[in-house]
Amino acid sequence: MRQERLCRVLDLITASGHVTVADVTTRLQVSAATVRRDLNTLAERKLVLRTHGGASAFTSGYELPLQARTTVHAEAKAAIARATGDLIAVGDVVGLNGGTTTTEVAWQLARTDHLTPADGSRGFTLVTNALNIAYELTVSPHVRVVLTGGTVRPRSYELVGPTARSSIEELVLDVAVLGVDGIGPRFGVTTADPEEAEVGRALAAAAKRVVVVADASKLSSTGPSRMLPLAGVDVLVTDEVPAGRLQESLDRAEVTVVVVGHQV
Repeated sequence: MRQERLCRVLDLITASGHVTVADVTTRLQVSAATVRRDLNTLAERKLVLRTHGGASAFTSGYELPLQARTTVHAEAKAAIARATGDLIAVGDVVGLNGGTTTTEVAWQLARTDHLTPADGSRGFTLVTNALNIAYELTVSPHVRVVLTGGTVRPRSYELVGPTARSSIEELVLDVAVLGVDGIGPRFGVTTADPEEAEVGRALAAAAKRVVVVADASKLSSTGPSRMLPLAGVDVLVTDEVPAGRLQESLDRAEVTVVVVGHQV
C-alpha cells in the first residue's frame, strides 16, 4: 500500500517537476504528515530533491528508475498487456523495447495459451534491447530470445547506442511493441531519452506492424525526445478512449485504437 502511494507521489513529481505538500495531500487524499514522511523517504532514496514545503525532480527532464515505476498504473498495464497478447500469432517475431508496460507485455506473451504450443515447439521469437525482459523470458522454453547489443542505460535496463541500432537493422520483425512516455497530436510518440527513441525508431522500421502500448497517463502527454509520428503507428493499445485533438489526429493517421474492453 505504501509503496504504491510512493510511486504515485513520484508520478506527480515527474509530471509537474515540483509539488507542494498541499498539492499531494489534495490529490491523494492523505494527511500532510503522511505526505511529509513520503517525501522524506523519496529524498533519502535519491529519487527527488526535498524543498521547503514540497519536493522537486532533479532536472526538468528527470525520469524515474524502472524499479520505482513498476507499480504505477499496474492494473492498467496488466490489462493492456493481455489485450496486446491477442495481437500476436504463433511464430511471430516480436520486437519489444524496455519499460514497465512492455515488461508486462513480455510476461503476458510468455504465458498466453495460444503462444504456448502443447507439443513444446517454439511459440514466438522475442527481440529486445531490455536486459530485464531477456532475463525473465530466457527460462521460457517456447520463447526464442534475441538480445541486441549496445551500451546499458541503467535507469531502464535498456541497451542503446549504435550497436543496438545496427543489430536491429539486420532483422525483420512481424510486430514491434513499443512502450512510450507520451503520445500526442503534435509531436506523436515521444519518450524520455534520445537514445531510447533511436532504438524505438529502429524497431519500428524493422517491423511489418507497429503497436504502441500506453496507459491513460501517457495520452496527450509529451516526452522530451521524439520517437515516431502518429503515421508510423498501426495500433494503439490503451485503457482509456483518447479525447479531443489526439483522437482526431489518430483518426487522420488511420491508427487502430484498442481500448481495454472494447475497440473504437
